[in-house]
Amino acid sequence: MKVRAAQGAGPARAGRTRDRSSVHQRPGVIWALPAFAYFLVFAVVPLILVVGLSFTHWSGLGTPRWAGAANWSRLTEDATLGSSIKLSLILTTVAWLVQTPLSLLLGVWAAAPGRGRAVLSAVFFVPLLMSNAAVALLWQSLLDPNFGLAELIGPLLGASDGNILGDPDRALAAMALVVSWQFIPFHMLLYQAATRQIPQSLYEAAAIDGAGRVRQFFAITLPQLRHTIVSSSVLIVVGSLTYFETILLITEGGPGTATRVLPLHMYITGFQAFEMGYASALAVLLVVAGTALSIGIVRMTGYWRMDSSREGM
Repeated sequence: MKVRAAQGAGPARAGRTRDRSSVHQRPGVIWALPAFAYFLVFAVVPLILVVGLSFTHWSGLGTPRWAGAANWSRLTEDATLGSSIKLSLILTTVAWLVQTPLSLLLGVWAAAPGRGRAVLSAVFFVPLLMSNAAVALLWQSLLDPNFGLAELIGPLLGASDGNILGDPDRALAAMALVVSWQFIPFHMLLYQAATRQIPQSLYEAAAIDGAGRVRQFFAITLPQLRHTIVSSSVLIVVGSLTYFETILLITEGGPGTATRVLPLHMYITGFQAFEMGYASALAVLLVVAGTALSIGIVRMTGYWRMDSSREGM
């Protein structure tokens, strides 16, 4: 009888367990609703509206007029679009090549204990606290060939006369320098936090085996930071592809179109030429490019599997 009772209680107990698990899962869904609502209102709905506007002619005033695929066919006829895409890819590549190693090294260095490191970390974080307008005014003055630091920075960029912003071959490099200077502190903070999460037992075991700091960095720190590197890379790529405010304030896309990256081309087309329909098509193109690059990075690095970085722990 006891065996039968136990057997009969099995399904009931399993049912109660499922009921309890479903009850515990419901609050998680409810707590996620504000995030879903925020994403829906400020991301999905605007994107749908922009896609709709890309099929219209609209100056920003009045009622949009249906244009069919005219704006999309114009993409193949826009002479500036090709150079804008090329400049955006160059800026993104240079920004990643500069920001990733510097942010990684600074973040690992700042993760170690020490009052001096903490003070310098706070100082390094200052550029991120400044507005884009303040950063633009600061670097516009610093790169002024008359009284700025252009005479010192110019030779490093190949402009011996210091006229960096007026040189079509050097202006984009200067913008990459400004972007990197502004956002390295943010990525440094990511690496600093991730480095502090690495178990010290790994370093202690490596030290017992005779591994020095350089060996520990390549054998322990870098593998443990691989997910952070991927996350930081995605942020750099997406951020650089959509970045234009400081470039607009410093060079306005000049000299000529030397720094007219794709998002700046979209802004000038929409808010200066008042061609909102074609600017919407450029915006959709920018979203598709950024999404494709992000997914490509995640897929190629295996980050989508979210493997644990603490195997054997």
